[in-house]
Amino acid sequence: MYDVKKIREDFPILQREVYKKPLVYLDNAATTQKPLCVLDAMREEYLNVNANVHRGVHYLSQQATDLHEAARETVRAFINARKIEEVVFTRGTTEAINLVAQTFCESQMKAGDEVLVTDMEHHSNIVPWQLQAKKMGIVVKHLPIDDKGCLVSCHDVATYITERTKLISIAHVSNVLGTINPVKDIIKLAHERGIPVLVDGAQSAPHMKIDVQDLDCDFLAFSGHKMYGPTGIGVLYGKEEWLEKLPPYQGGGEMIDKVSWEKTTFERLPFKFEAGTPDYVATHGLATAIKYMESLGMENIEAHEQELTRYCMEQMRTIPNMRLFGEAPHKDAVVSFLVGDIHHLDMGTLLDRLGIAVRTGHHCAHPLMDRLGVTGTVRASFALYNTKEEIDALVAGIRRVSAMF
Repeated sequence: MYDVKKIREDFPILQREVYKKPLVYLDNAATTQKPLCVLDAMREEYLNVNANVHRGVHYLSQQATDLHEAARETVRAFINARKIEEVVFTRGTTEAINLVAQTFCESQMKAGDEVLVTDMEHHSNIVPWQLQAKKMGIVVKHLPIDDKGCLVSCHDVATYITERTKLISIAHVSNVLGTINPVKDIIKLAHERGIPVLVDGAQSAPHMKIDVQDLDCDFLAFSGHKMYGPTGIGVLYGKEEWLEKLPPYQGGGEMIDKVSWEKTTFERLPFKFEAGTPDYVATHGLATAIKYMESLGMENIEAHEQELTRYCMEQMRTIPNMRLFGEAPHKDAVVSFLVGDIHHLDMGTLLDRLGIAVRTGHHCAHPLMDRLGVTGTVRASFALYNTKEEIDALVAGIRRVSAMF
């Protein structure tokens, strides 16, 4: 049985009050809270196993290295990558996408070549490509969405692909709309044309089982802090054949084989892309978070959050003047809205005084806001520890704020 009451005991912060009101934390798409097991694991390593990895012959360094590489294996199994060499640790989704954008464009593209993204992308899957467009003259094209927040059909996607399309980079789940994109179908379509695909998994990895071999994606990026792990750690999965082709992203220690004034040779995968001292304590924390999620069952987490999303959408529709953004038939864990002419900042600020934490603004998705015709929205986003009672509190809070206006 999925016992959400018992699960909440693992997250002490959920027991606190804000403005003398019980905290209702609904900003999980921005970052999730951390269970005690993650905090304890990181504290234990700092207290007893703190030493730099991959460098020392002494006991602590060997122990820390073992924990760090065990974390890589945990990630590999979590996404079902074929090899640990395909798992690169980064600071998060943003750095992972930047790594691909810089190295792929540098080695695989030339002026006039195209990268295809969508109208619903987070800035971290737009700006890195724009930087390369300015630097190299590549072209960034975007797939449109309909009024429900869905992509055009796969048949229509094909019409946006040209002989100059070299990469498709797409969010698995929209951080604003909650839309679950048909990435497997798009990957199949792209591969039939010899085009690799990068999947932004920041909003999917916390909520559903991901199998990179089943998806057949060429790259996948996700962040630890959105899946109950520490901040400042993330993952880039890349197929071995692609990672072998791409040049190093940064230079320094760890990523080298031999350095001389004449020539430098680089370390084998995945270390070629991991310059400098990694956050080896955070990798252990991420692995602990993954094991925590798996102990609950990814299928159970997905079912729980799907039910919360469905319930929230139903309750939202009972509020007068409610405007919902993102009504795709397949969506997850995110509900964005406005009520009448109430500014999103006003709504978010007043909900906060009721102890309800939501996100307001453009959600790092300016082009999507332009497409929706708004400057921003209020966003409630759910995690494995949220409850229907919290959604009831949100709905009651919205009604109260609406009455004030």
